[in-house]
This record gives sequence, C-alpha cells and structure tokens, in this order.
Amino acid sequence: MMWPGDGPWPASAAGPVTAAALLAAAVIIVRLFFVPRLQPSSGTKRRGAESGASGSARLPAGSLGWPLLGETPAFILAAYSARPESFVERRRLLYGKVFATHLWGSPAVVSSDPEVSRAVLQADASAFVPWYPRSLMELMGRSSILVLGGGLQRRVHGLAGAFFKSPHLKARVTADMHRRVARAMAAWRRPGAAPVVRVQDEAKSIVFEILVRALIGLDEGHEMQYLRQQFKEFIAGLISLPVKLPGTQLYRSLKAKKRMTNLIQKIIQEKRKRRIAECEDPHGTHHPPRDMIDVLLGNGSDELTDELISDNMIDFMIPAEDSVPVLITLAVKYLSECPQALQQLEEENMELKRRKSGVGETLEWTDYMSLTFTQHVITETLRMGNIINGIMRKAVRDVEVRGHLIPKGWRVLVYFRAVHLDAAVHDDPHAFNPWRWNKERADVMTGGGFTPFGGGQRLCPGLDLARLEASIFLHHLVTNFRWVAEEDAVVNFPTVRLRRGMPIAVTPRT
Repeated sequence: MMWPGDGPWPASAAGPVTAAALLAAAVIIVRLFFVPRLQPSSGTKRRGAESGASGSARLPAGSLGWPLLGETPAFILAAYSARPESFVERRRLLYGKVFATHLWGSPAVVSSDPEVSRAVLQADASAFVPWYPRSLMELMGRSSILVLGGGLQRRVHGLAGAFFKSPHLKARVTADMHRRVARAMAAWRRPGAAPVVRVQDEAKSIVFEILVRALIGLDEGHEMQYLRQQFKEFIAGLISLPVKLPGTQLYRSLKAKKRMTNLIQKIIQEKRKRRIAECEDPHGTHHPPRDMIDVLLGNGSDELTDELISDNMIDFMIPAEDSVPVLITLAVKYLSECPQALQQLEEENMELKRRKSGVGETLEWTDYMSLTFTQHVITETLRMGNIINGIMRKAVRDVEVRGHLIPKGWRVLVYFRAVHLDAAVHDDPHAFNPWRWNKERADVMTGGGFTPFGGGQRLCPGLDLARLEASIFLHHLVTNFRWVAEEDAVVNFPTVRLRRGMPIAVTPRT
C-alpha cells in the first residue's frame, strides 16, 4: 500500500531477504504492542441479517496467513520487488479478483476487480471510512481532509476542487511554472554547470514552491526554505513505527509539523485581520481569493477553524513533494526508454512553440492541456507508474459489495496497481504505450479500470493541476534540451520514487 510521503524504509537494502526479515520483525512489534488484536474468525460468519447485508453475500475466499503476522511479510516482500502486484496476482489465481487476507494487523479484503473497487470508492461513510497507518493518523490529525467525514469533508473537498480547477489559478500556476522552470533550465545551460541533472530533485524543488504559493500565498525566500526543511522532516514520519518517544522519527516529524503549523497559522491570522479591515473600509477594494487559505476563510463557516485550515494546507503540500514530481520523473524515464514516443512528444510540443512564437503569443494553460499526445503520455505514465498503488477503507458495518461480504471492522484494500496492469483490462499492460489512449476508453475511465487519482467523494481535487504542471515541465524540457538518461530503477515501497533521482545528461538545443 502506498501512502503519501517518503517513509523511513531504506531506498536501497542489502537484499530483499534481509529487508523482509527486518520488516517482519517490525511488523511483529507493531502487531503485538500497537495494533488492536482481531481474531481471524471474528468476521468469517455471515451476519447479513444483523446489518442489512443480504443473506446470499459470502465472505471472499482466501487465507489469513500466519498467526499475528498474517500475510503482511509476503505483501512487503512483493512490494520491494520489481513486480509489487505479484502478491495480488498469485492470490487472484487461487481465489479470484476479490479475496480475503490479513494485512497490517487486521483481516482484510483485497479488490483487484474494477467494479468492486469502484463500488467501494463511491460508498459513503455509512459503509466505509478511510483507514491509514497509525503514524500517518498521528501526523495528519483529526482535522485532515483524509479522515474528515460527512458535510465538513464535502465542504472542504468541494472548495478545494473548485479552487484547483479554476481558470484563474491555472493561469497563475502556468505563469509561475514558466518563470521557475525557465530559471532552473537556464542554470543547466551555464558554462561549468553540472552535466547531469537529477529530474526528481529538480521537479520537487519547482513544484513545491509553486504549490505552496497557491496554497498559503508564501513567496520565495527564507520562510519558504524554512517550510521546505520542516516539511521534509514531517513527511519522513508518515510511514514509521507509531512511537512518539524523543529521538524517534515520529517524534521528530510531529515537532516539524508543530513548527509548520505555527508559521501557517500566523499567515491565517494576518489574513483574517486583513479581511476585517477590508470589510470595515467602505472604499476598500474586494480582491478575488489569492490562495487556498483565502478560499477557506471566505466560506465564512465557523467549522473552518485555524487548526483545520493549517492541517489541510500541510496535507495539500504532500503532492508537491511526492505525487507530481514522481509523475514528471517517471514520464522522463518512460520517454527515455521509448524513442518513438519521445519523438512524437517533441514534434507536438515544437509545433506548439513555433505556432505561438510565430504570432508573438505566450503559452496559456489551455495550450498545454490541448496537447493530445502529451496528455496520452501523462495518462500512460499514471497507469504504468501507479504513484498511488491503492487505498484502504474500514467497514463500519457488515457491507455487501456485488455479492461479497465485508464484515464490520475489516479493512478493504482497493489495489489500483493490479487493475492498471491487468491484461484483461489493458492490452499488453507492462508496455509503455501512449497510443493505446487514442482509442475510445470511456469504458475504462468510468468503469473503475483507470483510477490513478482515486474516486468517489474523495477523488483527488488537484488532478487537473497535476496534469498541467507535468505538461509544462515536459514542454520546456523537450523544446529546450536533448538528453541521454542514465540507468535508474523504480522503487515501489514505501512510496514510488526513482532510486537515483533519474539522472540525465542534458544538451541544449541549438
């Protein structure tokens, strides 16, 4: 399971066996001391009459694995391999696309069935609630949009979605990306500059600054650097042992979050004072929301406290460190390995550049989003890369999903990766093939066969912004440079990343 953030697990281990042994020991400690025990037999009886699930619903076939450990060690061992989906594939052959197992200290149902996964994602809080590791829950807090439910979750999600989709923000992000990418790439051209660029590091630096400005209105400078340092410490603890003793990663991450919260709440309080002054001034000018804090303050709800706003600003920063930079980096990797796709991407983007410069126009966000093949490359990168491998939910009652019984208290792992790499859903699924998206794919998009941003009420609100930022970076890269990529490998656990940061030797176009 992939959670946001760079966890404490080693990016390179002495070997998968050693890593698995160490992780198995950690799982035992967590299971014995930090995770509530559940008897494997507690959910195997059918209790449909008690909770509204039909009597015909059956618990999926499967195995609960070893005592205490369940099948967590096997899941982790597969996650460290080149084919993390192998854990699900083996059990799918034995039990079907929906099967029972025991992961992270709890009996669970794993779905690699598009229709079942879609039904779980679209279910409301009366059936399933989000579930995350304890370390992540400690760091996010109860105000996080990741765990909020009901009307408050819908309000925050709706406000965020409307803001991230707004043409005003997209225009601002486009201008910021132009400026920031141009500055970074100018440094690549300087005499004596390092001949090798690490795409992952460059993308993280660029995207973080731009998204933070959109979220809290912070410009480049000392405070931005301070926030970035604290955020790196914070995100390192998202997947860690839930021990808050001094010296542990979780303890350090909580301290870093407190320092970030203090800075963000100071900004919130200044904005509140400014809003009061503008309202009291009869000649004052009304300004549209400059950032996400302005949007939430403008809602006027007493439920949107300073604590809730600051917690969610930190949550929304995670894609800037994790999801979007990795999307950009994986796209460069896959393009480097597929010359035909790279050539077509170059031609499409060079044509756009010639057309706009020929009439003296700058590129707008709509220009980037209209690049058909570039969007296909991004879509295929999302399918292949599986930056989010899946999500977990917890059943709050016995739930029937398309004939499958999910008992109260059990977890559900909706495993996106297994569907995205399923030959029954996508032809030749392990091949990077952007051209596959030339065909009509409405059935895949709407039927649960393609869910890189999740789905239902918790669909990622920044999905359009992620595509836009990736499109702009790729455009400037292919229209200004040629490159030769060095060998690098994708690490899939605990988060998706490139082991060496995707080093490329760049040569400016003449």
